[in-house]
Parts: sequence; structure tokens; C-alpha cells
Amino acid sequence: MHPDHTPQRAVEVHHPTPIPPPVVHPAPVVPVQPGTMPTVASIVLPDGRVVTGYAIDHPQPQPVTTPPAVSRTAVNVALGGVGFLTVCGGLLLLTSFIAALTAFITQLVTLAAVIFGGWIAIQVLGTRGHQSGGTTVNIRKAVIKRNHFRG
Repeated sequence: MHPDHTPQRAVEVHHPTPIPPPVVHPAPVVPVQPGTMPTVASIVLPDGRVVTGYAIDHPQPQPVTTPPAVSRTAVNVALGGVGFLTVCGGLLLLTSFIAALTAFITQLVTLAAVIFGGWIAIQVLGTRGHQSGGTTVNIRKAVIKRNHFRG
């Protein structure tokens, strides 16, 4: 024992184990589109070290698109049919209008013929007492000899 009569503790010596330097592998070359630079990101670790590197964008899956309930071809055919029916209705109205206009013009021509014909009939068959100017020939007094008229 020690003269102080205090128990001595044994000293433990720890020798650190050397850490071999890491094996450096060359980093893979990431193809970069011309004219674009990849994003650089830095992360601070809990022990204070800073790790810097390129951020990798993970490919996003394409959104799932559901096909429409009705095909576009069917919609186009339906719209074409509606347009065709509209045009046919317009043509039907146009032909009806032309037929009505033709009937109206025919009635106007008929009315004009009746009025003009009546006016001519009155002029030709009018009363003889109202004739103005003209020669009155009394055929009863005339004598016809050898195809010669003497009045």
C-alpha cells in the first residue's frame, strides 16, 4: 500500500486506433444538358461538418389521366349533326319563303291582268253615245254595186 493509505487507482491508457484514410473512388459523371447548371446543395452535419453536392431531382411519375367518358370523335359527329340540322332547317325556311314570294308575285300579276283587261274591255265595248269625235257610218243606206261601195 501506499504510505498515505489511500488506495491507488490503476491508470488506464487508451491508445486511439488510427483510421485509415478513405479510399477515394472517382465520382460518376452526371450528364448535364448544355446551358443548364445542376443545383448545388450544402448540408451541415450535427458535428459541424459541411457536405456539399449536387441535388438530384427524382423523376416524378406521370399523372394518371383517365380517358373521357365520351370520345371526342362522337362529340364531333354529334356537333356536325346539329349543325347539319340547323342548316337544313334554314334551307327549309328559305324555300318556304321563296314559294310564298312566288305565289304573291303570281297573284299580283293576275290582279294586274284582270284590272288591265277590264279597262281595255270598257274602252272597246263602252257605250256608243259617249264616243268623242269620229265618223258615224250608216250602212243601211249604202248601196253596194259591183263590189264598189257608194255611201
